[in-house]
Amino acid sequence: MTQLPGLLDTEALRKDFPILDRQVHDGKKLVYLDNAATSQKPRQVLDALNEYYERYNANVHRGVHVLAEEATALYEGARDKVAEFINAPSRDEVIFTKNASESLNLVANMLGWADEPYRVDSDTEIVITEMEHHSNIVPWQLLAQRTGAKLKWFGLTDDGRLDLSNIDEVINEKTKIVSFVLVSNILGTQNPVEAIVRRAQEVGALVCIDASQAAPHMPLDVQALQADFVAFTGHKMCGPTGIGVLWGRQELLEDLPPFLGGGEMIETVSMHSSTYAPAPHKFEAGTPPVAQAVGLGAAIDYLNSIGMDKILAHEHALTEYAVKRLLEVPDLRIIGPTTAEERGAAISFTLGDIHPHDVGQVLDEQGIAVRVGHHCARPVCLRYGIPATTRASFYLYSTPTEIDALVDGLEHVRNFFG
Repeated sequence: MTQLPGLLDTEALRKDFPILDRQVHDGKKLVYLDNAATSQKPRQVLDALNEYYERYNANVHRGVHVLAEEATALYEGARDKVAEFINAPSRDEVIFTKNASESLNLVANMLGWADEPYRVDSDTEIVITEMEHHSNIVPWQLLAQRTGAKLKWFGLTDDGRLDLSNIDEVINEKTKIVSFVLVSNILGTQNPVEAIVRRAQEVGALVCIDASQAAPHMPLDVQALQADFVAFTGHKMCGPTGIGVLWGRQELLEDLPPFLGGGEMIETVSMHSSTYAPAPHKFEAGTPPVAQAVGLGAAIDYLNSIGMDKILAHEHALTEYAVKRLLEVPDLRIIGPTTAEERGAAISFTLGDIHPHDVGQVLDEQGIAVRVGHHCARPVCLRYGIPATTRASFYLYSTPTEIDALVDGLEHVRNFFG
């Protein structure tokens, strides 16, 4: 087995993930390299979900019976865990959503309905980037269409980084909101937050950061980021599907209008009007994802038990090794940065003239699970003149042996297609 400095004890960790013992396609060992799409779940999270449904299942906040009180304590306890995990100044700044897409839509809709000074209208501009996931493009396109605001974006350099050469022009006095990804899900690029936030603050614009590909892999400190909103999702960080997070500065959450209406988010309701509960409940209409929040809390406990600094070091070593090995494959082109510095553990590539879907299918027959397609980032593929990419992405349980299996699998792909 290849030995790299800085790796976690993956032999021990992998015992926590039952699915990693699976065999597929007539006895082939599963090599799971699709972690940017979703991570696998440890027994600790599966057990927490099972225990919740077996012992505590009830609706939260409104009941006075013992199950309701216990479920409420678990749900709000998960909020406390998230707040600590991201170093939020207040637990009341943590809003539970169903995923990062909903979190980003929440921000876009709040700004479209807001009063001054936050309102986005036909006299204002919205800034995003060309490397965004569709979840951080489409909500802003919809907001621009609805309000008449102008949508602008930063382009990409040839090596897969943001082109900030015209930052003072793109972010100007008309800019109301700048929304960008911390780590790209397709390019792996880690973006220069400080420069973008500094320019946005100079012109009085708000900043929203999509941290979906960052929260699972590195320490996330919302105070250090100095953004106004940060969104991420649970299922990429060992948690269940159906749970996302939006963190927002408390003064903004107090001033901005709710996105969804219904039970729980209200203070009083009459047939003529309603008043709203304080944040975070103001933005959590209806029955929330209680079990999913409990699962996310268990996932955070699990990640903390390992240490986010150690997870980051592990993935950095793996990514450095993977880039080196992949560049040894003839005709392989990495789309994005070709060094391990300032990049995440997702690597997209093309392999000569072989369509990525064909690459993925042949790899799958060998038990190797990768992602193929646009990765919900079609503008990136258009920028680099490619139909799609194959993406391999790693996590805390990934090993150098799996990277070697990927490289061997790609050689098989090349031979298969002549």
